[in-house]
Amino acid sequence: QVQLVESGGGLVQPGGSLRLSCAASGSIFRLHVWSWYRQAPGKQRELVASTTDDGITNYADPVKGRFTISKGSAANTVYLQMNELKPEDTAIYYCGLFALQEYWGQGTQVTVSS
Repeated sequence: QVQLVESGGGLVQPGGSLRLSCAASGSIFRLHVWSWYRQAPGKQRELVASTTDDGITNYADPVKGRFTISKGSAANTVYLQMNELKPEDTAIYYCGLFALQEYWGQGTQVTVSS
């Protein structure tokens, strides 16, 4: 049973940066998709960014040019570098790993406020 552990959330001022991390236990299946989702109070979960096993990345329009998704060398860790943060980015961020099965992190709170 694969488990994902997230870290890196916190409180940051508008314009600041945070880097989220998500680590899977052990190595992962070769064919996979890593994704970051977020959910703000009263809103539906939305996809933020994703990266495939062959390195194809996709970003939601609101975060393009500000967020970067990347993977560790063993592909068992995924990162989300968040720059130029805005109050609208405030949400709980969840990492997801999608392969033969679907795995989710526990969520980490990101709050952007002055």
